[in-house]
Parts: sequence; C-alpha cells; structure tokens
Amino acid sequence: QVQLVESGGGLVQAGGFLRLSCAASQRTFRTYTMGWFRQAPGKDREFVAAISWSGGTTHYADSVKGRFTISRDNAKNTVYLQMNSLKPEDTAVYYCAADRAVSPLRVGTYDYDYWGQGTQVTVSS
Repeated sequence: QVQLVESGGGLVQAGGFLRLSCAASQRTFRTYTMGWFRQAPGKDREFVAAISWSGGTTHYADSVKGRFTISRDNAKNTVYLQMNSLKPEDTAVYYCAADRAVSPLRVGTYDYDYWGQGTQVTVSS
C-alpha cells in the first residue's frame, strides 16, 4: 500500500502563490496517475488536477486552469501542485491521491485508491 504525505500548505494573501508537494512511500508511485483534490468547509471534496504516470498528460478543473500547474518527479516519488494567483475561494484542505488504474485521467474521488492526510491552504483577501 502506498502512503502519501502532503506538505507546503499555509497562509498566503490573495494573488500570492504556494507549491504543494506529495511524497509517496513506494516506487510503484511511478506507475500511478496522480491527482490533487480539495475540500472547503461544508463542501464536498472536488477535483483540482491530475497527471498521467509519465507526466505527459495533465487535466485541470476549470476553476484553476491557467493558475495551477501539476507536475511530477518520478525519480523522487513526488508530485507537485504549483498554485499561482491564489484567490480566497481556493481556501481548502488539499489532498493528493493515487489512481492505480491505467486509464484516461479521471476526476472522481471514487476513482482514486490511495489518499494523503491533506494540507491546509488558506488565502486571505
């Protein structure tokens, strides 16, 4: 079983940036699609971004397209989420997740097999 540990969250002003990291415990990470999700208070967990095992394909939610960038370093068993031009509505707990299936990038929480514990991102206005 893969363990995922997120880091890099924090408090930032609107317009600022943060870079989240998610480190995986096993090299099998390299074969998984990886995704980022977020959950704001009182709301359902929602898809943010996903990246294929090779890093060659990415997909973003419309709400973050053009502001966030997902990337991965398979040599370091790590996936990243660069978040620029942050808005107060980006405030949430951010989770990374791993999808074992070989398939087109998926956006449902039920599609992902392993989850990290989450990291808080707070954007002040």
